[in-house]
Amino acid sequence: MKQSKRKALEEKGYIIGSAEEFLGLSKEESAFVELKLALAKGLIKARKRKKMTQVELAKLVKSSQSRVAKMEAGDPSVSMDLLVKSHLALGTRRKTLARMMAAS
Repeated sequence: MKQSKRKALEEKGYIIGSAEEFLGLSKEESAFVELKLALAKGLIKARKRKKMTQVELAKLVKSSQSRVAKMEAGDPSVSMDLLVKSHLALGTRRKTLARMMAAS
């Protein structure tokens, strides 16, 4: 954020900080959220690279289109198991998954 914009917001009484600070997340919780978001973004890319729809991916992993949409949105109700299973069903290699997780 530009310093001028930050200053203007602070003058209006806004408190500027991170989502981690706002939500009171520990470093571990914050890292977990980052990891899930990295997997979610990667899932979108992998699905599109395979030219699949959310419905097709849902059938592949025996789930629903709405669940796939939640996975891709990083919804907190989605398990890490389902995210990883979906990546593997799309053919994402373990090394690629590891890189995604390491970069988060």
